[in-house]
Amino acid sequence: MKVLVPVKRVIDYNVKVRVKADGSGVDLANVKMSMNPFDEIAVEEAIRLKEAGQVDEIVAVSIGVKQAQETLRTALAMGADRAILVIAADDVHTDLEPLAVAKILAAVVAEETPGLVLCGKQAIDNDMNATGQMLSALLGWSQATFASEVEIEGDSAKVTREVDGGLQTISAKMPTVITVDLRLNEPRYASLPNIMKAKRKPLDEKTAADYGVDVSPRLEVLKTEEPAVRAAGMIVGSVDELVAKLKDAGAV
Repeated sequence: MKVLVPVKRVIDYNVKVRVKADGSGVDLANVKMSMNPFDEIAVEEAIRLKEAGQVDEIVAVSIGVKQAQETLRTALAMGADRAILVIAADDVHTDLEPLAVAKILAAVVAEETPGLVLCGKQAIDNDMNATGQMLSALLGWSQATFASEVEIEGDSAKVTREVDGGLQTISAKMPTVITVDLRLNEPRYASLPNIMKAKRKPLDEKTAADYGVDVSPRLEVLKTEEPAVRAAGMIVGSVDELVAKLKDAGAV
């Protein structure tokens, strides 16, 4: 079975994000970029399935700017077999909308015919949590979201999902789209030998036009603001004083 793993280039999760002075977006100048952490978990899960003998080939796909090559090389160094970069933007500040990404992925799936698509539940830059669900709808495949455990059992995938009330276990008929959550696994670090090997692995470049997909934005960002600064806390001397403060603040 072949597994397709979409990966996105985002600001590294350790970086403090800065908003541009004019409020038009996030400042990406001289900012470290890396693979979306949820996508990294998806790559790791695909590798584990391959190590268990349930997967034959892992194909990593990234859609966006040319610089996403670095992200794909990371996936290849982790253990993916080959990669596809679909160049759909020239400006690193351009964030493709989920529907456009899902349409391109659907075209890639039609070309590659994988038995499973493993992707992160959301990207940490826009938190859309929509691409996997849209891809499932476009393909007419089953879907399982927020996966914390995945088992392939014949022609179905047994998936444990993280839901508000706890855990839910479902069976999804293959082929299927699975979006993964944080507690599914802990991604491995790419070793130096594997990083060197990744440079020789195939990485094909395509464009959105090759798949006949229009990536023109349907949404317009009006303004970007940093979160409001949290008010300073205070120390109270007793429960009665605490209750009085809460009443004054209108919280009780």
